[in-house]
Amino acid sequence: MKYVTGTVNTRESAASRASAVPPAERGTRARVARLILEHGPVTAAALGERLGLTPAAVRRHLDALLTEGMIEPRTARQRGQRGRGRPAKLFGITDAGRSAFEHAYDDLAGSALRFLADRLGDEAVADFARSQVSALVSRLTPIMREVPEDQRLRVLAEALSADGYAASASKTGTGGEQLCQHHCPVAHVAAAFPQLCEAETEAFGQLLGTPVQRLATIAHGDGICTTHVSPRHHRESKESGR
Repeated sequence: MKYVTGTVNTRESAASRASAVPPAERGTRARVARLILEHGPVTAAALGERLGLTPAAVRRHLDALLTEGMIEPRTARQRGQRGRGRPAKLFGITDAGRSAFEHAYDDLAGSALRFLADRLGDEAVADFARSQVSALVSRLTPIMREVPEDQRLRVLAEALSADGYAASASKTGTGGEQLCQHHCPVAHVAAAFPQLCEAETEAFGQLLGTPVQRLATIAHGDGICTTHVSPRHHRESKESGR
């Protein structure tokens, strides 16, 4: 979904349905959709709190987005012993909704990579993928040298968000960290060419200076791209064992 002056620029059919909606309503609906995209499956109550909307207003926007096929209802996973009552209903972005956010030229990029693979082989695609992320590495390497190690993932997440990946960083219970990318501008292309995800993961490890492991990707059908970042001592123990 692309936002222009506060509105949602969706496919033509959705745009025609939205033509009768007042501009203020379209702007709020765009904000609802973007929050669902960036923060993963969320409840209606959480959306209302973030946007300052009444339950009735949230429901109106959610119903419209559901009708357009932009979002879908999901059931919250139960952790530990189940409590009383029904599990909270969550709302997540659909493939159609995510594709509305996609940058243009997916088809052209896919065709170009297929041409490259056919003429020069898969390794040429891998080389191309590494060249694409090299700009990120070059840009952030000097910065990473200047910031404390415990701030590197935050810096990386902010850089990725600026590039359109809606990234966030968090701590894990095992002492490591987790990088989540709630949007992937090249998801459709990466689904056919995993070398793009592999090169990106390699770049993350290089920038953070510690082992990383990709746990999930939007390209493979997961809701978000999730990367586990090992604690610093994992790297130090590997180096001491050489």
